[in-house]
Amino acid sequence: MKGSLRGGRIFSEGEHSVRGQKFGRLKNTSDPMEEDLTIPLGSSINNNNNNYSKSPLKYDQERPSMADYNDSSSSPFSKSPWSSHVSLPHQQNSSTTEDDGLSTNVLIGSLVREEGHIYSLAASGDLLYTGSDSKNIRVWKNQKEFSGFKSNSGLVKAIVIAGDHKIFTGHQDGKIRIWKVSSKDASVHKRVGTLPTLKDYIKSSMKPSNYVEVRKHRNALWIRHFDAISSLSLSEDQRLLYSASWDKTFKVWRTSDYKCLESVVAHDDAVNSIVSGFDGLVFTGSADGTVKVWRRELQGKGTKHFFSQALLKQECAVTALAVNPNATVVYCGSSDGLVNYWEREMHLSHGGVLRGHKLAILCLVTAGSLVFSGSADMGICVWRRKGKEHLCLSMLTAHSGPVKCLAVEKDHDGPMGGGVGGEQQWILYSGSLDKSVKMWRVSELASPMMMMEQNNNNDDCGGGAAAGGPTSLPYAPSFSSQARII
Repeated sequence: MKGSLRGGRIFSEGEHSVRGQKFGRLKNTSDPMEEDLTIPLGSSINNNNNNYSKSPLKYDQERPSMADYNDSSSSPFSKSPWSSHVSLPHQQNSSTTEDDGLSTNVLIGSLVREEGHIYSLAASGDLLYTGSDSKNIRVWKNQKEFSGFKSNSGLVKAIVIAGDHKIFTGHQDGKIRIWKVSSKDASVHKRVGTLPTLKDYIKSSMKPSNYVEVRKHRNALWIRHFDAISSLSLSEDQRLLYSASWDKTFKVWRTSDYKCLESVVAHDDAVNSIVSGFDGLVFTGSADGTVKVWRRELQGKGTKHFFSQALLKQECAVTALAVNPNATVVYCGSSDGLVNYWEREMHLSHGGVLRGHKLAILCLVTAGSLVFSGSADMGICVWRRKGKEHLCLSMLTAHSGPVKCLAVEKDHDGPMGGGVGGEQQWILYSGSLDKSVKMWRVSELASPMMMMEQNNNNDDCGGGAAAGGPTSLPYAPSFSSQARII
């Protein structure tokens, strides 16, 4: 990746933000004319060597040099509000030895295509979907580009995959687009709709009562987001799709006919994350510093969501939410670099705080007993829940920009066939504003490097690791596919 990073600009999301805690609030643009475009595939990736092909599509198994990371003259990232006052430990000392206690978490490669910063990821089986500010959605299979599709407007902010061969994508222009995989050719994706549908939009526009005030002297239809979509989530039975937006609302869509059932003004500021949880509960996190719980009730053919409680109220923006696979824990990442969590069996009482990052948490994902947190400090912390405690197994570092999105799938093709002796292995994908996607193999039985959990809250937005936690973290450098990561 040396050649691909030197000429590329590393984008700081907060650099031109209208509201500092919304991470790159870009101007909302909307193109009324949309067109589906077929994206030509890149050449196949040669896994037998570490050299780039001449195609713009690259598969990289070589780690960028630290000189590239530290070259502040070649990148404006050092001027970012997320990094201007922080010197990361892995930038100070990139050496490690066999005596450091190596785990079984390894970097196995990178997917790079010079076309935009990676904002969204979704994994399903052996397929990986990547969304970027180039408006392209790329589909990868076995570390090779498999397919791609594009909409004429709207940076791709979120991707969710439904079980009926449908893909929902949320965009900067406030629209949700629906794609269907062809039954004849799995590489062909066709756009089958946009939310709200044109039919519903025209029908709703006929009634003045369907307009709500969204800004001073500006009204809009309640069924449409008038600002960027930040997050998407499907209900457990996949009958409902939830969309969160910077317009302070979340909306509920029925996936059978794409009808908007409900719009909820949920927060006083942008809604950054939404996740459909357990027991009919929905969780929302906002730039206003709160995490709210909403109770879903079915009313006839529609739904009604009622506010239940606020799990968190703080000065720092809430940036990411996740629920573990067993639906027993709710995790929340914030701009202070902390991960708070609440336990279902304790009636959603606060369980503790995970301190592993110097800068804002930008994404969270869970798998098995593992929790992954991606941050603006360019690192990914791997946590394992064991009983009531969380152990930090690894700090994965290979990106040269903020880690914006994560996705994870079971590793069935690994060297141990997905794990032996009860060990479960996973493939973790991390997308970054350095325009690359890294691939990691992680194990639930990796040796912990240290415990970094505090059972007290902290209201200081200056940074999680420095606030009551370890003053320095043993960040491990990223190596080639044959090395191990601490």
